[in-house]
Amino acid sequence: MLAAVLHEPQRIRIDELDPPEPAAGQVRVRVRAGGICGSDLSYYFKGKSGDFAVREPFILGHEAAGEIDCVGADVTGLVRGQRVAVNPGLACGTCRFCRMGMPNHCLDMRFMGSASTFPHSQGMFRQFIVVGATQCVPVPESLGFAQASMAEPLAVALHAVKQAGSLVGARVLLVGCGPVGCLLLAVARRAGAHRVVAVDLSGKALQVARSVGADETVNAADADQIARWSAQRGTFDVVIEASGSPAGLDTALRSVRAGGTVMQVGNLPAGQSPVAANLVMSKEIRYMGSFRFANEYAVATDEIASGRIDLSPLMTHSFSLAEANRAFEIAHDRSQSMKVHLSFD
Repeated sequence: MLAAVLHEPQRIRIDELDPPEPAAGQVRVRVRAGGICGSDLSYYFKGKSGDFAVREPFILGHEAAGEIDCVGADVTGLVRGQRVAVNPGLACGTCRFCRMGMPNHCLDMRFMGSASTFPHSQGMFRQFIVVGATQCVPVPESLGFAQASMAEPLAVALHAVKQAGSLVGARVLLVGCGPVGCLLLAVARRAGAHRVVAVDLSGKALQVARSVGADETVNAADADQIARWSAQRGTFDVVIEASGSPAGLDTALRSVRAGGTVMQVGNLPAGQSPVAANLVMSKEIRYMGSFRFANEYAVATDEIASGRIDLSPLMTHSFSLAEANRAFEIAHDRSQSMKVHLSFD
Protein backbone atom coordinates (compact mmCIF):
# COMPACT_ATOMS: atom_id res chain seq x y z
CA MET A 1 0.00 0.00 0.00
CA LEU A 2 0.99 3.65 -0.39
CA ALA A 3 1.38 5.97 2.59
CA ALA A 4 2.25 9.65 3.01
CA VAL A 5 5.19 9.50 5.44
CA LEU A 6 6.72 12.61 7.03
CA HIS A 7 10.50 12.09 7.09
CA GLU A 8 11.47 15.61 8.13
CA PRO A 9 9.71 18.99 8.31
CA GLN A 10 8.13 19.91 4.96
CA ARG A 11 9.11 16.60 3.38
CA ILE A 12 6.44 13.96 2.94
CA ARG A 13 7.45 10.96 0.87
CA ILE A 14 4.97 8.51 -0.66
CA ASP A 15 6.32 5.17 0.58
CA GLU A 16 5.29 1.63 -0.25
CA LEU A 17 4.41 -0.29 2.93
CA ASP A 18 2.94 -3.70 3.66
CA PRO A 19 -0.83 -3.52 4.22
CA PRO A 20 -1.79 -4.30 7.83
CA GLU A 21 -3.81 -7.38 8.76
CA PRO A 22 -6.72 -7.21 11.22
CA ALA A 23 -6.66 -9.26 14.39
CA ALA A 24 -9.70 -10.44 16.31
CA GLY A 25 -12.09 -7.56 16.97
CA GLN A 26 -10.46 -5.41 14.29
CA VAL A 27 -11.26 -4.38 10.73
CA ARG A 28 -9.19 -3.15 7.84
CA VAL A 29 -10.48 0.06 6.28
CA ARG A 30 -9.63 1.24 2.79
CA VAL A 31 -9.19 4.96 3.38
CA ARG A 32 -10.95 7.11 0.80
CA ALA A 33 -10.53 10.64 2.20
CA GLY A 34 -8.72 12.37 5.02
CA GLY A 35 -8.73 15.95 6.29
CA ILE A 36 -5.63 17.97 7.17
CA CYS A 37 -5.87 19.33 10.72
CA GLY A 38 -4.02 22.13 12.46
CA SER A 39 -1.93 19.63 14.43
CA ASP A 40 -0.98 17.92 11.14
CA LEU A 41 0.21 21.29 9.83
CA SER A 42 2.25 21.86 12.99
CA TYR A 43 3.93 18.45 12.66
CA TYR A 44 4.58 19.10 8.97
CA PHE A 45 6.09 22.58 9.28
CA LYS A 46 7.63 22.48 12.78
CA GLY A 47 8.22 18.80 13.49
CA LYS A 48 6.05 19.02 16.59
CA SER A 49 2.57 19.89 17.81
CA GLY A 50 2.48 21.55 21.20
CA ASP A 51 4.64 19.38 23.47
CA PHE A 52 4.65 16.38 21.10
CA ALA A 53 7.75 16.15 18.86
CA VAL A 54 8.22 13.83 15.88
CA ARG A 55 11.04 11.35 16.56
CA GLU A 56 10.63 8.83 13.73
CA PRO A 57 9.15 8.62 10.21
CA PHE A 58 5.54 9.49 10.81
CA ILE A 59 2.27 9.03 8.95
CA LEU A 60 0.04 12.01 9.71
CA GLY A 61 -3.75 12.19 9.69
CA HIS A 62 -6.53 11.55 12.22
CA GLU A 63 -9.61 12.64 10.25
CA ALA A 64 -10.63 9.91 7.82
CA ALA A 65 -13.41 7.90 6.27
CA GLY A 66 -13.46 4.93 3.95
CA GLU A 67 -14.96 1.52 3.45
CA ILE A 68 -14.52 -1.80 5.21
CA ASP A 69 -12.00 -3.91 3.30
CA CYS A 70 -11.99 -7.02 5.51
CA VAL A 71 -12.99 -7.98 9.05
CA GLY A 72 -11.19 -9.96 11.71
CA ALA A 73 -12.62 -12.69 13.89
CA ASP A 74 -15.44 -11.87 16.33
CA VAL A 75 -16.53 -8.74 14.42
CA THR A 76 -20.27 -8.28 13.94
CA GLY A 77 -22.30 -5.46 12.43
CA LEU A 78 -19.69 -4.46 9.86
CA VAL A 79 -19.35 -5.95 6.38
CA ARG A 80 -16.98 -5.60 3.47
CA GLY A 81 -17.74 -2.53 1.33
CA GLN A 82 -19.61 -0.68 4.10
CA ARG A 83 -18.90 3.07 4.35
CA VAL A 84 -17.59 4.21 7.73
CA ALA A 85 -16.19 7.24 9.48
CA VAL A 86 -13.25 6.23 11.66
CA ASN A 87 -12.76 7.50 15.21
CA PRO A 88 -8.97 7.89 15.54
CA GLY A 89 -8.91 7.30 19.30
CA LEU A 90 -9.00 3.93 21.05
CA ALA A 91 -9.18 4.21 24.83
CA CYS A 92 -8.30 1.30 27.10
CA GLY A 93 -11.65 1.37 28.90
CA THR A 94 -10.14 0.32 32.23
CA CYS A 95 -7.93 3.14 33.56
CA ARG A 96 -9.25 5.58 36.16
CA PHE A 97 -10.17 8.23 33.58
CA CYS A 98 -12.01 5.77 31.35
CA ARG A 99 -13.94 4.59 34.42
CA MET A 100 -14.78 8.24 35.20
CA GLY A 101 -16.29 8.71 31.72
CA MET A 102 -13.30 10.72 30.46
CA PRO A 103 -11.86 8.48 27.71
CA ASN A 104 -10.13 11.44 26.06
CA HIS A 105 -7.77 11.40 29.06
CA CYS A 106 -7.14 7.66 28.90
CA LEU A 107 -3.76 6.75 30.36
CA ASP A 108 -3.21 4.22 27.57
CA MET A 109 -4.87 6.10 24.69
CA ARG A 110 -3.85 5.17 21.17
CA PHE A 111 -4.75 8.19 19.05
CA MET A 112 -3.81 7.76 15.40
CA GLY A 113 -1.57 10.43 13.91
CA SER A 114 -0.23 11.55 17.29
CA ALA A 115 3.41 11.78 18.38
CA SER A 116 2.40 11.87 22.06
CA THR A 117 3.77 8.35 22.52
CA PHE A 118 6.88 6.58 21.23
CA PRO A 119 6.82 4.66 19.01
CA HIS A 120 4.31 7.06 17.52
CA SER A 121 0.74 6.08 16.79
CA GLN A 122 0.86 6.16 13.00
CA GLY A 123 -1.90 8.09 11.26
CA MET A 124 -4.47 7.64 8.54
CA PHE A 125 -2.91 9.16 5.41
CA ARG A 126 -2.37 5.75 3.82
CA GLN A 127 -4.44 3.45 1.67
CA PHE A 128 -5.28 0.95 4.42
CA ILE A 129 -5.57 1.17 8.20
CA VAL A 130 -6.44 -1.42 10.83
CA VAL A 131 -8.65 -0.22 13.68
CA GLY A 132 -10.90 -1.67 16.33
CA ALA A 133 -14.38 -2.43 15.04
CA THR A 134 -15.76 -0.10 17.74
CA GLN A 135 -13.90 2.81 16.12
CA CYS A 136 -15.98 2.55 12.94
CA VAL A 137 -19.28 4.41 12.64
CA PRO A 138 -21.37 3.43 9.59
CA VAL A 139 -22.49 6.29 7.35
CA PRO A 140 -25.02 6.37 4.50
CA GLU A 141 -23.94 5.57 0.95
CA SER A 142 -25.16 9.05 -0.02
CA LEU A 143 -22.58 10.75 2.23
CA GLY A 144 -19.28 11.69 0.60
CA PHE A 145 -16.12 10.34 2.18
CA ALA A 146 -14.62 13.80 2.69
CA GLN A 147 -17.77 14.93 4.46
CA ALA A 148 -17.75 11.84 6.65
CA SER A 149 -14.13 12.50 7.63
CA MET A 150 -15.26 15.81 9.14
CA ALA A 151 -16.84 13.90 12.03
CA GLU A 152 -13.59 14.15 14.01
CA PRO A 153 -13.25 17.97 14.05
CA LEU A 154 -16.99 18.30 14.58
CA ALA A 155 -16.72 15.98 17.60
CA VAL A 156 -14.03 18.31 18.96
CA ALA A 157 -16.44 21.25 18.58
CA LEU A 158 -19.33 19.37 20.18
CA HIS A 159 -17.20 18.41 23.18
CA ALA A 160 -15.97 21.97 23.69
CA VAL A 161 -19.45 23.48 23.56
CA LYS A 162 -20.68 20.84 26.01
CA GLN A 163 -17.80 21.76 28.35
CA ALA A 164 -18.81 25.42 28.19
CA GLY A 165 -22.26 24.72 29.61
CA SER A 166 -25.58 26.11 28.40
CA LEU A 167 -25.28 28.70 25.64
CA VAL A 168 -29.01 29.41 25.43
CA GLY A 169 -29.39 33.18 25.13
CA ALA A 170 -25.64 33.75 25.55
CA ARG A 171 -23.45 36.36 23.90
CA VAL A 172 -20.54 34.39 22.48
CA LEU A 173 -17.19 35.53 21.08
CA LEU A 174 -15.19 33.14 18.91
CA VAL A 175 -11.46 33.92 18.68
CA GLY A 176 -9.94 32.11 15.71
CA CYS A 177 -11.94 31.10 12.63
CA GLY A 178 -10.05 28.12 11.27
CA PRO A 179 -11.93 24.92 10.40
CA VAL A 180 -12.48 23.90 14.04
CA GLY A 181 -13.31 27.50 14.95
CA CYS A 182 -16.01 27.70 12.29
CA LEU A 183 -17.41 24.34 13.44
CA LEU A 184 -17.47 25.70 16.99
CA LEU A 185 -19.38 28.69 15.70
CA ALA A 186 -21.95 26.48 13.95
CA VAL A 187 -22.37 24.31 17.04
CA ALA A 188 -22.70 27.34 19.34
CA ARG A 189 -25.42 28.72 17.09
CA ARG A 190 -27.20 25.34 17.13
CA ALA A 191 -26.84 25.22 20.93
CA GLY A 192 -28.92 28.39 21.31
CA ALA A 193 -26.41 31.24 21.45
CA HIS A 194 -28.23 34.56 21.08
CA ARG A 195 -25.40 36.43 19.37
CA VAL A 196 -22.10 35.13 18.02
CA VAL A 197 -19.21 37.42 17.09
CA ALA A 198 -16.12 36.03 15.34
CA VAL A 199 -12.56 37.42 15.38
CA ASP A 200 -9.64 36.52 13.12
CA LEU A 201 -6.81 38.14 11.21
CA SER A 202 -7.77 36.46 7.92
CA GLY A 203 -10.44 38.03 5.73
CA LYS A 204 -11.06 34.65 4.09
CA ALA A 205 -11.67 33.01 7.48
CA LEU A 206 -14.05 35.78 8.53
CA GLN A 207 -15.97 35.34 5.28
CA VAL A 208 -16.46 31.63 6.05
CA ALA A 209 -17.45 32.49 9.63
CA ARG A 210 -20.23 34.69 8.29
CA SER A 211 -21.41 31.89 6.01
CA VAL A 212 -21.80 29.48 8.96
CA GLY A 213 -23.74 31.88 11.15
CA ALA A 214 -21.63 34.67 12.70
CA ASP A 215 -23.75 37.74 13.46
CA GLU A 216 -20.68 39.98 13.26
CA THR A 217 -17.05 39.53 12.25
CA VAL A 218 -14.14 41.66 13.41
CA ASN A 219 -10.53 41.71 12.27
CA ALA A 220 -8.26 40.92 15.22
CA ALA A 221 -6.07 43.89 14.26
CA ASP A 222 -8.92 46.23 15.32
CA ALA A 223 -7.50 47.10 18.74
CA ASP A 224 -10.16 49.75 19.34
CA GLN A 225 -12.99 47.24 19.05
CA ILE A 226 -11.29 44.80 21.41
CA ALA A 227 -10.71 47.63 23.86
CA ARG A 228 -14.44 48.44 23.79
CA TRP A 229 -15.26 44.80 24.59
CA SER A 230 -12.80 44.94 27.49
CA ALA A 231 -14.35 48.05 29.03
CA GLN A 232 -16.57 47.88 32.12
CA ARG A 233 -15.37 44.40 33.11
CA GLY A 234 -16.02 42.72 29.80
CA THR A 235 -18.81 42.02 27.32
CA PHE A 236 -19.32 38.36 26.40
CA ASP A 237 -20.86 35.61 28.48
CA VAL A 238 -18.70 32.95 26.81
CA VAL A 239 -15.50 33.33 24.81
CA ILE A 240 -14.20 30.35 22.85
CA GLU A 241 -10.46 30.62 22.18
CA ALA A 242 -9.73 28.60 19.04
CA SER A 243 -6.68 30.40 17.65
CA GLY A 244 -4.13 28.68 19.86
CA SER A 245 -2.17 31.92 20.20
CA PRO A 246 -1.23 33.87 23.35
CA ALA A 247 -2.64 37.02 21.70
CA GLY A 248 -5.93 35.23 21.13
CA LEU A 249 -6.09 34.10 24.74
CA ASP A 250 -5.32 37.63 25.91
CA THR A 251 -8.24 38.92 23.81
CA ALA A 252 -10.47 36.23 25.32
CA LEU A 253 -9.59 37.08 28.92
CA ARG A 254 -10.10 40.80 28.36
CA SER A 255 -13.36 40.46 26.39
CA VAL A 256 -15.25 38.03 28.61
CA ARG A 257 -17.51 39.61 31.21
CA ALA A 258 -16.90 39.25 34.93
CA GLY A 259 -18.16 35.82 35.96
CA GLY A 260 -18.11 34.59 32.37
CA THR A 261 -16.48 31.55 30.79
CA VAL A 262 -13.39 31.28 28.59
CA MET A 263 -13.12 27.94 26.82
CA GLN A 264 -9.61 27.07 25.63
CA VAL A 265 -9.83 24.91 22.51
CA GLY A 266 -6.83 26.11 20.49
CA ASN A 267 -3.53 24.33 21.09
CA LEU A 268 -1.21 26.95 22.61
CA PRO A 269 2.55 26.84 21.97
CA ALA A 270 4.59 24.66 24.32
CA GLY A 271 5.87 26.35 27.46
CA GLN A 272 4.72 29.53 29.15
CA SER A 273 2.15 31.80 27.48
CA PRO A 274 2.48 35.51 28.34
CA VAL A 275 -1.11 36.61 29.01
CA ALA A 276 -2.95 38.74 31.56
CA ALA A 277 -3.77 35.73 33.73
CA ASN A 278 -4.56 37.93 36.75
CA LEU A 279 -7.88 38.66 35.02
CA VAL A 280 -8.97 35.10 35.84
CA MET A 281 -8.86 36.10 39.49
CA SER A 282 -9.99 39.72 39.35
CA LYS A 283 -12.97 39.05 37.04
CA GLU A 284 -13.77 35.62 38.55
CA ILE A 285 -13.48 34.06 35.10
CA ARG A 286 -14.30 30.40 34.64
CA TYR A 287 -11.31 29.34 32.52
CA MET A 288 -11.68 25.83 31.13
CA GLY A 289 -9.93 23.61 28.64
CA SER A 290 -11.33 21.21 26.10
CA PHE A 291 -9.19 18.33 24.82
CA ARG A 292 -10.20 16.27 21.79
CA PHE A 293 -13.59 14.63 22.51
CA ALA A 294 -15.11 11.95 24.70
CA ASN A 295 -18.29 10.27 23.47
CA GLU A 296 -19.30 12.79 20.81
CA TYR A 297 -17.93 11.09 17.69
CA ALA A 298 -21.06 9.12 16.78
CA VAL A 299 -23.20 12.21 17.43
CA ALA A 300 -20.98 14.23 15.10
CA THR A 301 -21.34 11.60 12.39
CA ASP A 302 -25.13 11.72 12.69
CA GLU A 303 -25.17 15.54 12.62
CA ILE A 304 -23.27 15.45 9.33
CA ALA A 305 -25.25 12.61 7.75
CA SER A 306 -28.55 14.29 8.61
CA GLY A 307 -27.47 17.61 7.12
CA ARG A 308 -28.18 19.48 10.35
CA ILE A 309 -24.74 21.13 10.11
CA ASP A 310 -23.68 22.41 6.70
CA LEU A 311 -20.01 21.67 6.05
CA SER A 312 -19.86 22.91 2.46
CA PRO A 313 -18.48 26.42 3.24
CA LEU A 314 -15.50 24.84 5.00
CA MET A 315 -14.47 22.26 2.39
CA THR A 316 -12.33 24.22 -0.03
CA HIS A 317 -9.70 21.91 -1.58
CA SER A 318 -8.98 18.27 -2.36
CA PHE A 319 -5.69 16.70 -3.51
CA SER A 320 -4.54 13.21 -4.38
CA LEU A 321 -2.23 11.32 -2.01
CA ALA A 322 0.65 11.89 -4.45
CA GLU A 323 0.15 15.65 -4.03
CA ALA A 324 0.43 15.53 -0.23
CA ASN A 325 3.19 18.16 0.06
CA ARG A 326 1.24 20.55 -2.15
CA ALA A 327 -1.90 19.89 -0.09
CA PHE A 328 -0.10 20.86 3.12
CA GLU A 329 1.25 24.05 1.55
CA ILE A 330 -2.25 25.08 0.45
CA ALA A 331 -3.75 24.14 3.83
CA HIS A 332 -1.19 26.41 5.48
CA ASP A 333 -2.21 29.38 3.31
CA ARG A 334 -5.26 30.75 5.09
CA SER A 335 -5.78 33.38 2.41
CA GLN A 336 -7.07 30.73 0.03
CA SER A 337 -8.05 27.61 1.97
CA MET A 338 -10.12 26.41 4.90
CA LYS A 339 -10.36 22.61 5.13
CA VAL A 340 -8.12 20.68 2.73
CA HIS A 341 -8.64 16.96 2.07
CA LEU A 342 -6.51 14.20 0.63
CA SER A 343 -8.41 11.85 -1.66
CA PHE A 344 -7.38 8.20 -1.97
CA ASP A 345 -9.56 7.23 -4.96
